[in-house]
Amino acid sequence: MKINTYLTFNGQCETAFKFYEKCLGGNVTLSMTYGDSPMAEKVPSDWKKKILHSTFTLKDQVLAGADAFPGHYEKPQGFSVTLDVTSAIEADRIFKTLSEKGTVQMECQETFWALRFGMFVDQFGTPWMINCGKPS
Repeated sequence: MKINTYLTFNGQCETAFKFYEKCLGGNVTLSMTYGDSPMAEKVPSDWKKKILHSTFTLKDQVLAGADAFPGHYEKPQGFSVTLDVTSAIEADRIFKTLSEKGTVQMECQETFWALRFGMFVDQFGTPWMINCGKPS
């Protein structure tokens, strides 16, 4: 069994996943629009190019997402996508790039449990935590 995260967006899924490719590496391995689906006739014409389902993969990790159907988007709350990295330099780099144009809640810094830890909401509304634990 694997637990994967599925994100919903308010029309920016394609842009967000391209941004995640740039910041994290990995690749968008699947992307289906509403217009390419059996639902094509049921969505507004300006929504046909929006993403019904997309999959971003990084090694054996998967992040999936979609644009919420028009009028059904809800702002994410009560969770964070957490990235555990092994290097303070990598934590700083990822924090800087992913938080660009977002809202920093806690700067990436050393804490009593981690070489680096930081929290932010990215420019697409997704909450993130970056963690680089201290060696045991």
